Amino acid sequence: MTDARAERYAARVAELGLTIHPREMDDSTHTAEQAAAALGCGVEAIVKSLLFVGASGPVLVLASGPNRVDTALIAAVLGEPVSMADAKTVKSVTGSSIGGVPPVGHPEPIRTIMDETLLSLPVVWAAAASQTTVFDIEPQRLADVTNATIARVS
Repeated sequence: MTDARAERYAARVAELGLTIHPREMDDSTHTAEQAAAALGCGVEAIVKSLLFVGASGPVLVLASGPNRVDTALIAAVLGEPVSMADAKTVKSVTGSSIGGVPPVGHPEPIRTIMDETLLSLPVVWAAAASQTTVFDIEPQRLADVTNATIARVS
C-alpha cells in the first residue's frame, strides 16, 4: 500500500485493538457507488460515514450505501435536532475529508449511530481515511468498536 493516510489510520486503529487491512483502489471510492463498483460488491455493503451536528456535539452516522439518512430519525434517537456538518467541521472532528471519513479511530471518540440494515450483511466496507482506500469488517464488530447505537436511519 502506498497511501500514507491509510497506513497511519491502520496503525491508529491497531492501538484500539482493531486490525484492518486497507485495500487501495485505483479509482476514487469517494461515493458509495464508486466504492461498490471498484470492489465488485453491492452498494448496500458500503458504509457511508456521515457527520451531523446537534446541540450536544457531533454524531457520526454509519449508513448503508443506498440509504439516505433521515435527520428526523437521527434527531429522535438523540433527542435533539441535527444538521449535516460542513466540510470544515468534518475535517476538524474526524481528521479526514468528506469521502474518506472512516467509521472509527478519530482524534476524539464520536457518538455513533449505525444503520440497522448493515447488520444483515456478512461483511461491509468502510473508508480507511482516504478517498481511495477501504477496509472490510463484520458489521457486528464495527458496531462494537464504535460503541454504536443501532437504529433505523432512513
